Amino acid sequence: MSLALFRATFKSNWIIFIIFFAILLMYMASILGMYDPESIDTMQQLIETMPQGMMDAFGYSGSPTNLISFIALYYYGFIALMFPMIYCIILANRLVAAHVDRGSMAYLLATPNSRIKIIATQAFYLIFSVTLLLALNTAAGIGLSEIMFPGDLDLANFIRLNLVTILMTLAISSICFFFSCLFNEAKYSLAFGAGIPLLFFVINMLGNVSDRFDWIRFLTIYTLFEPNEIVAGSDSILFNSLAFTIIAFILYSLGMVIFSRRNLYL
Repeated sequence: MSLALFRATFKSNWIIFIIFFAILLMYMASILGMYDPESIDTMQQLIETMPQGMMDAFGYSGSPTNLISFIALYYYGFIALMFPMIYCIILANRLVAAHVDRGSMAYLLATPNSRIKIIATQAFYLIFSVTLLLALNTAAGIGLSEIMFPGDLDLANFIRLNLVTILMTLAISSICFFFSCLFNEAKYSLAFGAGIPLLFFVINMLGNVSDRFDWIRFLTIYTLFEPNEIVAGSDSILFNSLAFTIIAFILYSLGMVIFSRRNLYL
């Protein structure tokens, strides 16, 4: 890994990181602000007055009974999927394909660093950045919960939920990174690197709308992420986490190998 390149990449992308962390923090605070342990049933009835199809599409199906299940349903059912996915799409494209498309990759390759060292640094930054973003969000969630509802948060399950969220998001980031390494032009990188995760996201929403379409959810990796089951202690957590890890490892590795060997039109 090139430390100089890592620092330069950080300086070029820290604003994006701050923006997405602020968005996640804002929604975390908003969701926690909606929770009232004294009238959770009344609050649930109010939420259920919204169109059922829209509620199902957003994954807001279920009846939370405590703080952790409330957060799992209304934050990790939609918000924690969508915004980290968008962050991965933007950042993965900026780290590789955008450099090739603009011609700035030629300057990086002109340094004493090898191709594999350059692309490994970019891969590491993406992994580090995604992990840090969600780790800080986890810490913020714990801190806000303790301030607003001292002692109510099931800390072990909340950390478990966030660990699986991080692994799932890394799997999504690996898809974005793979296509960013595959194509010379940013438009193609975005077409596939953004198109596939977004397609997965839409398919997952459609699968939630009706039992008739439930089967299509199995066409996406989002079917492996069930926040309510995670906080309930489902036995599938280890298998799903392993699946996310394998997907991320394979696609990051393939992306680095392809980039190190292909022709670059600079």
